[in-house]
Amino acid sequence: MYQGRGSPGEVAVIGAGMVGLSTAWFLQEAGVQVTVYERQQVGAGASWGNAGWLTPALTAPLPEPAVLRYGLRAVLSPRSPVYLPLRADRNLLRFLASFVSHSTARRWKRGMAAYVPLNERALEAFDVLAAGGVTAPTTKAATFLACFARERDARGLLAELEQIGAAGQHVDYHRVSGRRARVMEPALTGQVGAAVEIRGQRYLHPPEYVRSLAAAVRARGGRIVEDAEVTDLRPGPDEVSVVRRSGEQARHDAVVVATGAVLGALTARLGVRQPVQAGRGYSFSVPAARMPAGPLYFPRQRVACTPLSGRLRVAGMMEFRRPGDALDPRRIAAVVEAVRPFLAGVDLDDRRDEWVGSRPCTADGLPLVGPTAAPRVFVAGGHGMWGIALGPVTGQLLAQTVLKGEAPPELAPFDPLR
Repeated sequence: MYQGRGSPGEVAVIGAGMVGLSTAWFLQEAGVQVTVYERQQVGAGASWGNAGWLTPALTAPLPEPAVLRYGLRAVLSPRSPVYLPLRADRNLLRFLASFVSHSTARRWKRGMAAYVPLNERALEAFDVLAAGGVTAPTTKAATFLACFARERDARGLLAELEQIGAAGQHVDYHRVSGRRARVMEPALTGQVGAAVEIRGQRYLHPPEYVRSLAAAVRARGGRIVEDAEVTDLRPGPDEVSVVRRSGEQARHDAVVVATGAVLGALTARLGVRQPVQAGRGYSFSVPAARMPAGPLYFPRQRVACTPLSGRLRVAGMMEFRRPGDALDPRRIAAVVEAVRPFLAGVDLDDRRDEWVGSRPCTADGLPLVGPTAAPRVFVAGGHGMWGIALGPVTGQLLAQTVLKGEAPPELAPFDPLR
């Protein structure tokens, strides 16, 4: 529990992505004054080019037994869905060794059990935001199809969905023939020989939603400071000093660090030992003669397609590189060629908004959410591919933690000091 000045009345949030802004909003719900510091602009990080899926049915730890089947030769190819460029990086190799050690069935099951309470509340948290003035919509997926070339290719996803259900997560799905899938989605070609329909999911337009969330925070009196890189935190028993690159300093009752793939820069010396690695994803948008009615997923190619603002956003790949590395055109080409056989009437050569962003990944596949070893400093990050889907429920639960000085039971598995 808090000592001295007690529960904070004014809190700084560092990072204006989905997780940081959600935390700020839910703190405001409790009457807390918030200041959000963002080193670039609102939603400029991994939130911007995300596929926008709100899919509790698929939200699971990234380290899984299938990772072990890729083999070294596969991950060294720029055309592989999971790509590891060869370079001398001791920290990355240490991260990958730990990632592989967590890619077992036993550890995946333990991680999945930790996700279930968050997944169950994930969509409800979006409804709370909507009721509280966040105007950007979430869209119920009229169809959500995971597509495969052959029936036997679907076995892996079906087994995973079964295991997710066994962990206690509600999943409504059924197998669909290739012919039926093409009737449901005329944008699919005859190369789709089987599919799995997953019901009850949603999606959103990530940049529009994050901007709307930022507008709601501002409308409630919150202050969002852009182009304000925070370089240091100086915790004390009753307050925390935030130091910016410009040299400016400000004191706050408490601080939440939600800086994505660079989380460790501010938190490593505060007892957060779990490394956060950039798992970079690529996306772009293309026109479609007939827009799909809902998201399309190609699990073997690890590519997601989402209808957004009259174009189809195509996103995919997992690339372990430094956050600041330039976009690799070979990865865009690999995404294009991976889905080209399966999409009809989609001009994959008319690409706009080519983008690469750094998803913050942890070696055990679980986010870091809760207090650090420093008084009044908290962490929210490391969600991997699920920062959009779990951002609001994370903010909801972390706001409770900041106010009370102790985490609710749902956050116990995500302890940043584990």
